[in-house]
Amino acid sequence: MAVSTPILGIAVLIYMIVVFYLGWLGYKQTKDSDDYMLAGRKVNPLVLALSYGAAFISTSAIIGFGGYAGAFGMGVLWLVFMNIFVGIFIAFVLFGSRTRRMGVNLGAVTFPELIGRRFQSRFIQGFAGALITIFMPLYAGSVLIGGARFMETALNIEYNSAVLILAAIVAAYVITGGLIAVMYTDALQGGLMFIGMAILFVLTYSKLGGVVEAHQSLTDMAHLVPENLAAIGHTGWTSMPELGSPVWWTLFSTIILGVGIGVLAQPQLAVRFMTVRNTRSLKRAVLSGGPFIFMMAGVAYVVGALSNVYFLDTRGMISLEAAGGNIDVIMPEYINSAMPDYFVIFFLLTLLAAAMSTLSSQFHTMGTAIGHDFYREFLMKGNVSKTISITRAGIATTILISVVLAYILPIGIIARATAIFFGICAAAFLPMYTGALFWKRMNRQGATASLLVGTFSSLLWLTFVHAKEASALGISKALFGVDTILTGTWTVIDPILVATPLAFLTAILVSLATKPDPQEHLEMCFKE
Repeated sequence: MAVSTPILGIAVLIYMIVVFYLGWLGYKQTKDSDDYMLAGRKVNPLVLALSYGAAFISTSAIIGFGGYAGAFGMGVLWLVFMNIFVGIFIAFVLFGSRTRRMGVNLGAVTFPELIGRRFQSRFIQGFAGALITIFMPLYAGSVLIGGARFMETALNIEYNSAVLILAAIVAAYVITGGLIAVMYTDALQGGLMFIGMAILFVLTYSKLGGVVEAHQSLTDMAHLVPENLAAIGHTGWTSMPELGSPVWWTLFSTIILGVGIGVLAQPQLAVRFMTVRNTRSLKRAVLSGGPFIFMMAGVAYVVGALSNVYFLDTRGMISLEAAGGNIDVIMPEYINSAMPDYFVIFFLLTLLAAAMSTLSSQFHTMGTAIGHDFYREFLMKGNVSKTISITRAGIATTILISVVLAYILPIGIIARATAIFFGICAAAFLPMYTGALFWKRMNRQGATASLLVGTFSSLLWLTFVHAKEASALGISKALFGVDTILTGTWTVIDPILVATPLAFLTAILVSLATKPDPQEHLEMCFKE
C-alpha cells in the first residue's frame, strides 16, 4: 500500500519548514570554529540526550536491525541492553565526563583532535581523520538505504530518486549550520522518533491481539523456520540460536558485541560529550537518554520479530518471504501493510527524522575529519587558521560517496554495514581512547601502535577470514584460491573479538616498554 494524499504532502512540507528553520537558526548562531565544530560548548542536557540518541538510533537500527529481528528473532534484544548499559550509562557517566574535561583542557574540537593532543601526535589525529573519512561513508550509505527504502514503499517513488532527495535535504542544513544546526534538528527529530515508535508499539500489540497472544503466537511458529536457516542454528523467533552455530556467532559477536561495544568509540557520538557546559549536564542526560534508547531500539526489534505473526495470519508466510528475501524490506513492508494510512504518513516522518539525524551527524563528523583533522593538522601542520570552508567541501564530498554506496551496496546490507563500521571503530579507537582517559602511563608510542594494530588486524580479518566479507570481496580467492584462509568456526567470528583485544594488548605492552609522556603534559590533560 503506497500512501499518496494531500495530507502527506502537507505533513512533509511542515516538517521540512521546521527542519530548515532550525538549520537557519544554527547558521545564524555559528560565529566561529567552536560553534561550527562543538555548538559553542553550551548545549542543554535534554538536547544532548535527544541528539545523542537520535544520532545513535537511525534507520539502520529501525529498518536494518528491526529486519534482522524479523528474520532471526528476539535474541537481538540483548543489543538493547548493551545500547543502554554501555552506550548510555558507561558512555555518559564514565567516558563522557572525562572526555569533556580533557577536551576543554586541551582545546580539542573533534574526536581525533582530542586523541591526537592527548598523545601529542599529529599522525594519530590525521590517521584517525582519514579512517573516519574512508569508512564512515559505509555506515552513512546504509542509513541512506534505510530511509530511501521506506520512502520507496510508502510514497511509491523510485529508490534512486529517494536516495538523492534524502541526501540533498540533509546536506542543505549540515553544510551551512554546523553542529549547532545538527543538534537542534536532532532534538526535534528525536522527539518525533519517540512518539512514532510509541504509537507503533501500541498499534502492533493491538493488531495482534495483545502482548501475551502475540508472543505466544510467535513462539508457536518455531516449526516454520526455513530449513536453510534451521541448518545454521535458527531455532525460532523467541529463542536464542543454537549455541556456537553460525547464526549464534553472528548475533553474539557481530550484532551484540560489535555494535554494543563499538558505540563507545563512535566519533560522531563521542564529540557530543564536549558540547555541554559541565559534567553535571552529562549525568542529567542519562535520565532521558536511557528511556529514549529503550523505546527506539526495543520497539523496533520486538515489532520486527512480531511481524512474522502478522504476515502468517494475513498472507500465510513468514516475514522474510513477504519481503522477497530482503531483510531491509521487512519493516517497511509490515508498516505499509499492517498500519493505518495516517500512521504510515507519521512513520514516514519518523523514519525521515531517524535518517536525517544520523546522517547529519555522520556528514558533520566526516567533514571535520577531512577539513580539520586531516587537512589542517596533518597535511598543513596546523599552519591554517580557518578550515570551515574545507570542512564544508569535505561534507559535500562524503555525501556524494555515501550516495554512490547507497546505489551499489547489495540487498540486506544495512545491519551488516553498520556492524562493520562499529567494529572497526572499536578495534582502532577504543583501546587508545580508553587509555587516553583512564591510564596516564599510556603514551604516544602505545597509542600509535594500538591504532595501527587495531585498524589493520580488523581489516585483514574482514578481508581474509570473516566469510561474509571475505567471500564477497574475493581477494582471498584471487590470492590463495580459497574464500577464507581459515575454516570452520573462525569464519563466523567477528573481527571485534580478535582485533580489539589485540589492540588493547599492544597498547599496554608498547606503553610499558617505552618512556612515559612528559609529566607536565599529563597534568594539563587530567587537570580537574
